[in-house]
Parts: sequence; C-alpha cells; structure tokens
Amino acid sequence: MTQSETAMRVLVVDDERNIRTTLVMCLESAGCVVEDAADAEAAVAAAARSAFDLAFVDLRLGKTSGLDLIPRLLAERPEIAIVIITAHASFDSAVDAIRRGAVDYVPKPFTPAQIRHVVDRIRERATMRHRVQNLEERLRELVPEADLKPRSQSMRDALDMAARVAIAQAPVLLRGESGTGKGVVALTIHAQSPRRDHPLVTINCPTLSEELLASELFGHVRGAFTGATRDQAGRVEAAEGGTLFLDEIGEISPGLQAKLLRFLQTREFERVGDSRTRRADVRIIAATNRNLEEDVRHGRFREDLLFRLNVVEITLPPLRERREDITALARHYLAFFARSASRAAPELSEATEQALLRYGWPGNLRELRNVMERAIILWPAPRLEPQALPERMADCAPGGPSLGGDFTIEDIEREHILRVTTRHPSAEDAARVLGIDASTLWRKRKRYAQP
Repeated sequence: MTQSETAMRVLVVDDERNIRTTLVMCLESAGCVVEDAADAEAAVAAAARSAFDLAFVDLRLGKTSGLDLIPRLLAERPEIAIVIITAHASFDSAVDAIRRGAVDYVPKPFTPAQIRHVVDRIRERATMRHRVQNLEERLRELVPEADLKPRSQSMRDALDMAARVAIAQAPVLLRGESGTGKGVVALTIHAQSPRRDHPLVTINCPTLSEELLASELFGHVRGAFTGATRDQAGRVEAAEGGTLFLDEIGEISPGLQAKLLRFLQTREFERVGDSRTRRADVRIIAATNRNLEEDVRHGRFREDLLFRLNVVEITLPPLRERREDITALARHYLAFFARSASRAAPELSEATEQALLRYGWPGNLRELRNVMERAIILWPAPRLEPQALPERMADCAPGGPSLGGDFTIEDIEREHILRVTTRHPSAEDAARVLGIDASTLWRKRKRYAQP
C-alpha cells in the first residue's frame, strides 16, 4: 500500500494564497495528501470529487463566510472533520462553528506545531472510528444477536433501558433466564457508553473455584498458591477505564462477595497473596439467572452486595414470552449461518413456522441459534420443513398425513420417506429401513423434491 493510500487527505480552504501555501507545506511535511481551494465553490467541488479526512476552512472567504461552507462540505462528505482557522477569533464565532459541525477552531497566526497537533488528534479520531466500525462488523459476523431489532415490546423496553443507562457510570444488573441474551446486552451497553474506547472484559463466575476466581478477578503474586509462578494482573486491571462483565454473579462464594463489595464501594483491591492496595476505574455490569432476593433470604448472597449491584436493573424476557420475534429471529440465524456455509438461506415452511411458535424454548435465544445452525448443516433443501428440526420441536408441527386419514398413498409415502431420511442421513441406512434399494430411494426423493 502506498503512502497516498494510507496518509490523511486534507483540504485547505483560504482566500489568501500565502496562507494556503504555508498550510500545504506544513501538512505535507506531516505526511498528509493536500488539496487547496481559494473559495467556497472550489471547496465544494473538491469535496464532491474526492474524499477528505480533514478540512481547514478560513472563517472569512472573501465576501462569503466559512461558517456557511461547513454544512455544504458535510453534505458532500459527512465524515470529514472541519477545523475553522481565522485571524478574527471570538467566542461567539467559535461556538457558532462548533454548532454548525466544526470539530475545532484555530486562531491565526498559528504555528506548525499547532497544525500538527490538530492533525494528530483528527488522525487518532479517524483511527478510532475505523476501529469501532471494524468491531461492529466483526460483531455482526460473530455474534448474530448483536444485529437484532426485536418486535416484542418487552424486549424493546429492555434495550431502550440499556441505551439510557449506557451513558451513566452506575452498576447494572441484568436478569433473565439462561440464553436470553444478557451478554449481548452487556456488550451493547458498553459499546454505547463513554467507556467504549476501553476494554470490555468478561468473566464467567460459575466456571472457577473461589481461589481461581479471586485470582482471575484481582490477580495474584508469585507464590500465592500452587502454580502461581509469576505475578499476574487480574481482569479488574485489564478492564481499566472500561467495563467488567460478571456473568452469573449469583454463583460466587460468600468470601469473594465481600471482596467484590469492597471493590464496588472503594474501587480498591489487592492481588491474591499481596498486601499492596491497588485502585481501578471500572464499571461493573453483572448478570444472573437466579432469584437473588431468595438467595439473600437463605444467606447465600449478601444483601448489601445486591443493593450495590442493583442500582439499575434490566430484565430480559424469555423467548416464549416474545413469540412475535421467533420467526424473524429464526430467519436471521438461518441467513447468518447460510453465509458462513456459502449457501442460500432456506425458507421456512408454514408448518416449520408453526412448530417454532408452538415450542416452549427453554434454552431461549441460545437454543434457537443452535437449532438453526444444525438445520443449515443437515438440511440442504431450499425449504426448511419440520423434519429438519430436532424431534422435540418437529412434534410441535401441525399433524402430517396419517394412516386412516383423508390422504393419498403418495402423501403418506412422501411423509414416511421424509421422516425416515431425517432420522437416517445415510441413504444406505434409510433405504434399508424402507426396504428398498438406494437407487429407488434416490428416485423417490427426487420425485418428491426432498433433499
């Protein structure tokens, strides 16, 4: 990749030739690719012709105002960062420039160091924007739930609450059954928060013993326990400036609850085996599928810790209570996994939709996701029939042809072959069960347009 492909592209707009020449030289020495314009019309034409990362715009452009140029440039290039330069600096004009969309205001005379500082800040901003965009793309590729727009009012209310609390610093407690998307909501809160440029660190509380979980959270020093061969920072330190997501917080031991309570109150902690007190600036988001109030009554969870964690509570509804989302979610997952498998996403038959809607979904979103991934792997036909679903779900579909009913022999044969081939993916095994040879089975499947 050449320098011109990676360097910042800058537009300089000033009616004074000497200023334009000075700025162009300064910016080129900073590694920028620069184009200049002497008036507003030339600037708009340049923006229409080429993409720019940054524009330096003089406040007075002959008889026109640089302030009026700001919205015109932004209309052509919404991502461009505009910096007003002027020899007539005033508080009112600076405020007006910012209101119209400028990101900075530099008075004349300026030094090369000032210009380089502005360029460095805009370059850092652009890099961060690209990093966030790349992260969002990766999330859509890796976490299909992150791109969902629910129809159910209860889920919309939960996501609206998440958006409102994102800008705050208070702890958030996410409640809901396993698989309802608490981790995705935690990610959403972090991504919309002022801490989004810092890490989101997750720890799954039930997977570790008390000693190991304490080490994972707060770190340890060498010799703190068997196997601690060196000093190790914990997840709290790794999340500095960002968010720490504690999944299934109700599973942690009473001793660790006390340490976590102290950290929430003071932001102070010690690594395991260390006497040195450390501090960390971390926002806590916790999640649980337990009834913590009941755990408090039975002495399994500290009431004061619950109060600290439960400053803002968001409850995610189970999938069975948001049935208007089920078919849309199923199609979304099918499209997601079909892209990964480089195939077209199958359609849902009416019977399959009914089966999905009638099923109870104890595993919630996680179960639906897994079922759709399984269907993409095992069902290559362009139309998804109930037989592509696990038996517990297929049984929820409206009844198919049955012996003694008002069905043709062909209907019953098609249904029987479909069920047998679903249970026996191997054509040889299915043919043996049906009592026919594999070539006959192939012809019948082709006749009935089965996979």
